Amino acid sequence: MSEPPRPDRAWDGTLRDLGPQVLGVLVRRGADFATAEDAVQEALLEAVRRWDAPGGAPSDPKGWLVTVAWRKFVDARRSASSRTQREIRMTLEPPPGPTEQADDTLLLLSRCCHPALSPASAVALTLRAVGGLTTAQVARAFLVPEATMAQRISRAKKTVAGERFGEPGDVRAVLRVLYLVFNEGFTGGPTGRADGVDLAAEAIRLTRQLVDAVPDDAEAAGLLALLLLHHARRDARTTAAGELVPLDRQDRSRWDTAAIAEAVALLQRALARDRLGPYQAQAAIAALHDDAATAEETDWPQVLEWYDELDRLEPRNPVVALNRAVAVGHVDGPLAGLRLVEALPADVPRRDAAAAYLHERAGDLAAAARRYALAADVATSTAERTHLTTQAARVRQQSG
Repeated sequence: MSEPPRPDRAWDGTLRDLGPQVLGVLVRRGADFATAEDAVQEALLEAVRRWDAPGGAPSDPKGWLVTVAWRKFVDARRSASSRTQREIRMTLEPPPGPTEQADDTLLLLSRCCHPALSPASAVALTLRAVGGLTTAQVARAFLVPEATMAQRISRAKKTVAGERFGEPGDVRAVLRVLYLVFNEGFTGGPTGRADGVDLAAEAIRLTRQLVDAVPDDAEAAGLLALLLLHHARRDARTTAAGELVPLDRQDRSRWDTAAIAEAVALLQRALARDRLGPYQAQAAIAALHDDAATAEETDWPQVLEWYDELDRLEPRNPVVALNRAVAVGHVDGPLAGLRLVEALPADVPRRDAAAAYLHERAGDLAAAARRYALAADVATSTAERTHLTTQAARVRQQSG
């Protein structure tokens, strides 16, 4: 299935925004996901052809797209079998009237985040169907050939075809996938942007839509707050040469104070609902870091209290346990934190990096250099590997 071109027209952004909305309308009407997605793409192609003609875009672009996409969906179903033709004519043909204005964001996101999908497939389908990215853009984000990504998305659409996944309880699955999308962009590197699309910003945009769809869900608001608090520091996370800058050495004047203020307000409203969840707890920790004017002014006792809450909410999460150990190292001393780190399984991500940091704080520079080097050996990105190797060299020089 070909995809709509991306010309530089005044209404091109409108098409990208409306595509997921139109898809949501068709799915809510009862269209199967895969056929509906194809119908929407054909409608977008027709819009590109027609809206460039004299007269331009219609006065109701969404209504026009819904009408055309639905007709194309009906045509596709009619061509499948005479039985389907009768069912469509009798039960699916919508009555004339204004375009539906209901928000289908939750329905569409839930369908894309079906638990039967792998995390990678859920992220790809979400970016394709809800984010409005082309298959080529998603493929470039994951550094795979376009044909490979097309097959992955096609398989994902077939998996969710006919599923009625989309109830309020499914919000948890949606939150997990949106966090994965954000991390894909926030960690930087070659997968941070997909053909000019900032995946971290895209995750924030989609999470905003979800919060609008479920305004009373405290965890959805908590996730949005968490993403904004992390994204507020993004410009300070790397040097001009692309080298990572750890949180305690970042230039805090480069942090986005407006985003931090928005996030804190969101978090306060979420916490007031008294339905604490992991994303709210993580956002509270991030807010304490963002609220400190300097690294030395970080309120580590409060950070540790929130890690205690997070550990209660996710008692078997080794990453939470590792981060809590670092907080203990700041509150009760680095040796206390080290005892907790060493008690964790050896395969916990960034365990050696945390141990190195605490050894350095304890004054054991030789052990710190050794653990930084070990952490660099298993780093998952070039930027992280370079940073840890530099840290190892710096500590060795200091101990020299």
